[in-house]
This record gives sequence, C-alpha cells and structure tokens, in this order.
Amino acid sequence: MAKMLNILQLFSEKEPVWSTADIIQTLETSRSTGYRYIKTLHDAGLLNSARNGYYTLGPGIIEMDLQIRLTDPLLLASQGVLENLVEKIGHSSLLCTAYHDSVLCIGEARAPESPANRFSRGQRRPLFQGAVSKVILAYLPHHRLKAIYPRQHKEIENAGLGKNWSEFRAALGEIKKAGYAVTKGEFNPGVYSVAAPILTDQRTSLGSVGVAWDEKERRDVDVQQAVLAVQQAAMTISERLAENQPTVESTALSSSTANASL
Repeated sequence: MAKMLNILQLFSEKEPVWSTADIIQTLETSRSTGYRYIKTLHDAGLLNSARNGYYTLGPGIIEMDLQIRLTDPLLLASQGVLENLVEKIGHSSLLCTAYHDSVLCIGEARAPESPANRFSRGQRRPLFQGAVSKVILAYLPHHRLKAIYPRQHKEIENAGLGKNWSEFRAALGEIKKAGYAVTKGEFNPGVYSVAAPILTDQRTSLGSVGVAWDEKERRDVDVQQAVLAVQQAAMTISERLAENQPTVESTALSSSTANASL
C-alpha cells in the first residue's frame, strides 16, 4: 500500500506527467504490480489519464481538497483570524502545521501587493528554518523530538539550533519561554518572520500562525506589535479548537446512549 501511494509523490511542478514505464521503473516493482497500482489509483480518481500510457494527478484530489477546506478543524478554527491579522498589521499571514519532518502551509491571507512567490498553501518548509517552523518544533512532544534528533542532527546543527541534544533542547526552551519565534533572512534576505504556536490543552503544538515582511519594503513595522498580534491570533485559534473539542464526559455519554439503544 505504501509503495502504491508513493506514486502520488512522484508528480511535481517540474514533472507533472509520468509514463507507465517510468512509474514502474522508479518504483522498482514488477510490471504486473505496477499496472495494478496505477489502475487502482486511476479508478479512485487519484490519477488521470493524460494520453495513452501517461498520467497526471487526478480530479479526486481536488475533491478531497474541498473536503479538507470544509471539515479540517484547524482551518475552520482559523476562519477570519488570518484576514483580521492582515488588516491589523498589514502583512500576509500564514497557517501552518507539522507534516512528517517538515512544516506545511495549509492556509493563507495575502496582504495587498504581496509577492506571489512567497510561502503559500500546499508548500513545505524545513522543520528547522523559519519562525513558523521553529515555533512548532519547540512545542512538539518530547518523544517526537527524541525521534527527530537522531535522524536530523546535522540539519539541526546547520540551522543553529545546537550541536548536541542538550543544546537543541535549550534552544527550543528559549522559544517556549518567549512564546513566539522571530527570524530574519532564513529564506529570503531581509525578510522578517514572526510566528506563534497553536496549542492543545496539553501545551503541545498543532500548528502555527505567522506573518512575514521585507524590511526594505516595510520600514515602518513595529516588531513587538507584530509579535503581540500573532500571539493573539494563535491564542484565538487554540481557544476555538478547545471549545469545539468534545469532552470525555460528553463522548462517554454519547457512547452509553448509543449502546442503550441497541
């Protein structure tokens, strides 16, 4: 199953169309298995036949994207918050979440005349660079950080987050103590980024809210004002998520009621 789903990861902006032969060769699987995988994904609408023997990503993915936009708790809790953040401080705002060993942008609100090539929905960033990433990283559960460190210790050191586990934990502790992260120029020269965590009731991260601006274009920016606005936005989303989360008592009551009716 995992190998079949890996087919979907082959498609990119640079390589939007793949032939059956290339898919099978890249997967290093038999022709019969490769054809079966492709047929299964095509029947599910996840692949679309562009021409004989060539495929693109399918319309079923667009349908699923709509369902995510309509049902994802993090997106629903952020409705209006990102837009208000743009109005309040004049910078584009982003909603991000952890995705494997990276961070994925899942929502955005663009400020007027914002560059189109900046980080946007559907794009990934490294887990160790940029404010939206670092603030999520700082609030990940301890066991997850312990699993990440051995795999990515070189990347962590290169990002300036510590040469060993103790230094890494100390760097993340400083971010947690502040309650936000500020970076400058980690992806684009002269670009500031400010982010705050979206937290569970256990104080672990579900995601982050962030804003970014170019110091050359916006010399009037008050960084502390941006920090406070971003923290308030993240807190609002966290509170909305907590309010909409069913309590243990209500879940248990629902279960007992359902069992009684059987």
